[in-house]
Amino acid sequence: MAQVLVRQVDDGVVESLKRKAAARGTSLEGYVRDLMARDATETRAELAARLRAHLAEQPPQTSDSTAYIRARRDGVRESEIE
Repeated sequence: MAQVLVRQVDDGVVESLKRKAAARGTSLEGYVRDLMARDATETRAELAARLRAHLAEQPPQTSDSTAYIRARRDGVRESEIE
């Protein structure tokens, strides 16, 4: 098997990856290996399906800022906004 060395990785990125690896009960190396393997083999359709499934798990948006933005643009005071 090949080896890959990645230099100049931001400390914050490494810490974030370490936390994610720990949450999955794996090492940083194993977590990054899985990320690379998935990215190398996942098709665009599979990625889209995975993202749609992830979005479906999120709570629905409960507010629409359109009215607020329009009112502010038109100079309406905040107390008059619905």
